[in-house]
Amino acid sequence: MSKKSVVLAFSGGLDTAFCTVYLREQGWDVTTVTVDTGGFPPEQLERIQALALKLGAVAHHTVDARDTLFQGYLRFLIAGNVLRGQVYPLSVSAERACQAVEAVRMAEKLGVQAVAHGSTGAGNDQVRFDVAFRTLAPQLQLITPIRDLALSRKQELDFLAERGVHLPAKLGAYSVNEGMWGTSVGGRETLDSWSTLPEAAFPGGEIPTDLKPRPLVVAYEKGVPVALDGKAMTPVAVVEALNALGRPYGIGRGVHLGDTILGIKGRVGFEAPAAHLLIASHRELEKLVLSGKQLFWKETVGNLYGSLLHEGHFFDPVVKDLEAFLASSQDRVTGEVKLVLTPRAHVVEGVRSPHSLMDAKVATYGEANVLWTGTEAAGFAKLYGVAQMLSQKAK
Repeated sequence: MSKKSVVLAFSGGLDTAFCTVYLREQGWDVTTVTVDTGGFPPEQLERIQALALKLGAVAHHTVDARDTLFQGYLRFLIAGNVLRGQVYPLSVSAERACQAVEAVRMAEKLGVQAVAHGSTGAGNDQVRFDVAFRTLAPQLQLITPIRDLALSRKQELDFLAERGVHLPAKLGAYSVNEGMWGTSVGGRETLDSWSTLPEAAFPGGEIPTDLKPRPLVVAYEKGVPVALDGKAMTPVAVVEALNALGRPYGIGRGVHLGDTILGIKGRVGFEAPAAHLLIASHRELEKLVLSGKQLFWKETVGNLYGSLLHEGHFFDPVVKDLEAFLASSQDRVTGEVKLVLTPRAHVVEGVRSPHSLMDAKVATYGEANVLWTGTEAAGFAKLYGVAQMLSQKAK
């Protein structure tokens, strides 16, 4: 390595392509690192490596971090049933934290002097990468060409074209981030609150009109998906299979409107079949096996965990405390959930578990039971309402 060496978190998109050429022209030896958090078929990873070398990187590394992503991040998002704004599965949030950690590991392994990312100065990713890099590797220089130069996407395309690098026009129209937990899509339609992203902007494209309902069964062991339709799989394989099954149906596709880390409103398109199917089925299984108080506090903890991850606070010590709670809550979350997929929708049809708290032999809601008598129930109902009765009398 030269005295000016940098590791660049490289996605193969327009921004990081620009960064590679720009940093090289600034005298840096650029090593590109693509952290595979899913969504990349082998041929695409090969294309990314070829592009990095074509752009002048001295070396390129691909890190398979799919299992790392699941074990370190996604299993807690499932345990917490986390959907920001009730719709968005925090795919980018989890991936960026994971990618930043792996990029730092590579930088330390190679002994470089700097780390770089291609995030703009407008979004959340710049904060996530900056915080991770400065927390985990404060000794390394942080370089952010896209943010510092504030170029438009057209200017980036023109810069590369002038140097003989011609990227597909689509890269200038939409910013697409693919990952195992979902794909985010940004473009001119997401810059206001009224416009609609065209179906063609999503990786799944137009939804076929002749799809038939697709039943499936997801099995969990201690809150982790371990089988699909009776076939044992690794958690990563379950996620990838559900993405493949759900994508043609348009499952988990939508647009999220919410608050950014910088304090402004932001809007992003997403397509996340596996995340939506797993969270819906996992939540239903938890309803069967967890107590009411567990469910209440899990929702609170899950929302807090998701907010910390989304807002770039993943390295705060409280995150590990929350993970310990979420992990403990999953001890009895074992069983199967039956779903049916239809275009743009999925329905949970049934759930079963060896730890079920719903026992028809003990009590049937609204009918007879063996745990109490009618007289005891009447006494309970009377006492249950005493506080409200006294409150009304005190008016």
